[in-house]
Amino acid sequence: MAKIKHSVYTSHVPAIGAALDLGKHTEPYWKKVFDGYEFSKQWEQENKPDVIILVYNDHANNFSLDLIPTFALGTGASFEPSDEGWGKRPVPTVQGHPELAAHIAHSVIQDDFDLTLCNKMEVDHGLTVPLSLMFGQVEQWPCPVIPLHVNVVQYPAPSGQRCLDLGRAIGRAVASYDEDLNVQIWGTGGMSHQLQGPRAGLINAQWDNEFLDRLIADPDALARVPHIDYVREAGSEGIELVMWLVARGAMNPHVDVRHRFYHVPASNTAVGHLILENKETA
Repeated sequence: MAKIKHSVYTSHVPAIGAALDLGKHTEPYWKKVFDGYEFSKQWEQENKPDVIILVYNDHANNFSLDLIPTFALGTGASFEPSDEGWGKRPVPTVQGHPELAAHIAHSVIQDDFDLTLCNKMEVDHGLTVPLSLMFGQVEQWPCPVIPLHVNVVQYPAPSGQRCLDLGRAIGRAVASYDEDLNVQIWGTGGMSHQLQGPRAGLINAQWDNEFLDRLIADPDALARVPHIDYVREAGSEGIELVMWLVARGAMNPHVDVRHRFYHVPASNTAVGHLILENKETA
């Protein structure tokens, strides 16, 4: 049977992708960021997944402000990187896994979650930057990826509890898939940042690290944190962190930390990163 044993969490700052694409990743400013992922790249080689479910948000590239689904699952065979206004990133086409995606869609919808199903979609930096951080510059991504978009761009965004519950439904769906697959689930976005207004450039390192602590040890309590707390403490774009709860929900209640990294700054935000492994239950 398919199994989720590991989850990965990371910021998806667009400037990180640009730094890598333009060969600036060895410059002192950016090297501190990329050094935090050296362990992760080696770890991925040693724990190569068969499929990744990657939770991210589209930034009005595939979905315009005219139509934004709350949750959208990529069920296609492949997904092209989108042109976000300065040309497509020089990264490989993302290969999907239509069979597992269709199974997840059927299971989760029968579990009373309303998903938008996308047989065709483009993916932006929200999805490609995490892949670059974890796998580096490659000619092709090492495994298929199932994109799961969450609307955190236009309010109302889903609650933390809804995201955690969706992750649990995805975990049940994967566990019921009749093929021996090693599946990873990734939660991306955040951490604290605000891109506009008088608080532009806001970074709250204390809140970020407390969020990481709670995500690891007490996701149920974290899921009850209201949106206004994210906005007040982590900035208007800090709401992206609810997507990490989708990935955490697919894991067991108790986990081990394989890697933890936090760095300020990267562009005008903080970078957070975790690798979690399920504790084996008796």
